[in-house]
Amino acid sequence: MANSLTRPTRRAVLGAALALATPGVLRASAPTEALRGAAFGTGWSVTLPAGRGAERYRRALEAILSEVDRQMSPWRADTVLSGFNRGQAPALELPSHMANVTAAALDLARDSGGQFDPSVGPLVARWGFGPITEGAAPDWRALALDNGHLSRAHPGVTLDLCGIAKGYALDLMAEQLLQHESDLLIDLGGELRGHGLHPSGRPWQVAIEDPRPGASGLRGVIGLEGAVATSGIAVQSYALDGRRYGHIIDPATAEPVSGSLLSVTVRSGTAMQADGWATALFAAGAQGPELARQAGLDALFLSAAGTGLQQEATGDFARALL
Repeated sequence: MANSLTRPTRRAVLGAALALATPGVLRASAPTEALRGAAFGTGWSVTLPAGRGAERYRRALEAILSEVDRQMSPWRADTVLSGFNRGQAPALELPSHMANVTAAALDLARDSGGQFDPSVGPLVARWGFGPITEGAAPDWRALALDNGHLSRAHPGVTLDLCGIAKGYALDLMAEQLLQHESDLLIDLGGELRGHGLHPSGRPWQVAIEDPRPGASGLRGVIGLEGAVATSGIAVQSYALDGRRYGHIIDPATAEPVSGSLLSVTVRSGTAMQADGWATALFAAGAQGPELARQAGLDALFLSAAGTGLQQEATGDFARALL
């Protein structure tokens, strides 16, 4: 879908059943109702206790998703982000949502030592995964945000917020729903936020799926209060000449991340932070666990080990496993 925030994938949202993306939502054991829709080339769902009238929230949620897409999609020529990438003006005043996400992206680039790079769009496109086909070499330090005005020190430096904007949209959805609901689960393309309890009285539970391309099965289950996001190669990747190429770029090599790492799942209070840090930690490859510890993150790293999987948890992630 050319007008989506992120490239179309095989991700689908199945409400309270297992999702195709990681993490998946465990099958419910008590009555729930689900509201479903499409956005950003993927699906979304809201799961509430049965009888809450989820449909009444559709218009507000779709307006949120439409506005985020209108401001930040690199797949649409008419968005604010695409206008900045095409333009030659030294600075551009950003609308509030895009300013919030850009500020968070630049903070994350700094805090991750550049592992999260919001200027990497042309490299992503070079490897077959993104629409920002023109632009200078990545240099996130050339981007600056001052009082809502975005500027670049070098002509041609572009901005790509796909690694964090979907999480921001999910947070906005949660803020809208939490004005009226205390128990809810939201899934936006495999990123989730859960609050309160499942109708059965237990926490919302999320399954972490086997991240190997073409594999099925689960690697664990966590209780969810807050947000969780996963980055990896299971969905957006291709195999060529014995190597698998994914959409996340290693800034040190300017190539897709290589090595044994298959996925990184991050728990956080906000989906934007979980989304962005999952990308950064995957981009860091073998150095990801140490970066997660330095940043005080709850993360789970799944890597190929022979014919099996090896896992490493940081922070309190292991305690969340059920």
